[in-house]
Amino acid sequence: MSRAISPRRLALAITGASGAVYGLRVLEELLKHREIELHLTISESARKVLAVEHGLKLNLDKFDPRALKVAGAERAIYHHFENVAAPIASGSFRVEAMAIVPCSMGSVGGIAHGLSDDLIQRAADVMIKERRPLVIVPRETPLSAIHLENLLVLARLGVTVLPAAPGFYGKPQSVSDMVDFVVARVLDHLHVPHELGPRWGEKK
Repeated sequence: MSRAISPRRLALAITGASGAVYGLRVLEELLKHREIELHLTISESARKVLAVEHGLKLNLDKFDPRALKVAGAERAIYHHFENVAAPIASGSFRVEAMAIVPCSMGSVGGIAHGLSDDLIQRAADVMIKERRPLVIVPRETPLSAIHLENLLVLARLGVTVLPAAPGFYGKPQSVSDMVDFVVARVLDHLHVPHELGPRWGEKK
């Protein structure tokens, strides 16, 4: 495991898979921790999904964090997804961990094969080559053999593949509860404390 970096510096990317709510909730939870320096990037496809699923109108070229409608979003350090000169594109810029939530199958394929076509793929490539934690949340169904092979490539490289698959032992009462189940697991793997629901074997 990588040694902690002070201040805690994390990266979050949102790509164009359905399930943008997972990315928004992870963003919201990370922003509650003022000790975290959060670097954010959003793909063009994610911009379209956020508009369809949440009615959010984002301008990625003239980004206004208020458009995300997430409390404290202005504290995130935003990087355009085409800006491969951004700090998170370099291994010398010490990012403790990165999450891609949700992670489209196009992004999975690009990362698995080292394409680095945009900042998201390049930043993920950096995390892998520097042996730093990378968490991806794929959201696709059904999965083709191509998808599965690409995910296996990443898992073998040490990437945490955390599908958007909520559990039900906590007896969720709403869609929000099911979303938070997945978000909680992402935060766990980023070593970020939270109180997003019951844990198996623990008293409420």
